[in-house]
Amino acid sequence: MSIFLPTPTSDTAFFWEASKNKQLKFQKCRDCGYVRWPASIACPQCHSLNFEYIISKGLGKIYSFVVYKVAFHKAFKDNLPYIVAIVELDEGPRIVSNIINCDPSKLSCDMPVKVVWEEALEFNIPKFELNL
Repeated sequence: MSIFLPTPTSDTAFFWEASKNKQLKFQKCRDCGYVRWPASIACPQCHSLNFEYIISKGLGKIYSFVVYKVAFHKAFKDNLPYIVAIVELDEGPRIVSNIINCDPSKLSCDMPVKVVWEEALEFNIPKFELNL
């Protein structure tokens, strides 16, 4: 179970509410189609205030990653090594998460991944595993 749980804000409440149903939810501009994360009032591409929410398929690729061999926080010492990655979803946004259930030495950028969910009290936490 995750030891660090999210604290939803007015900007992220929709995301964490959707996580309860194991869904990745993002804002999409109705004018230019840009899918954004983190959420914002205006589209960073065209500055429109007109948006809707979409549900991601949870598929993407590893954009960047780091393998921690020394615990960043003492609570992670039993999880070494662990992988923190930026995942670029097929719909466009990039999200920071963990890559789990794989050998860190076999990872490389652009590898396909899919979302998996870690149950954590009130929310489900999106993590990713290889989708080979």
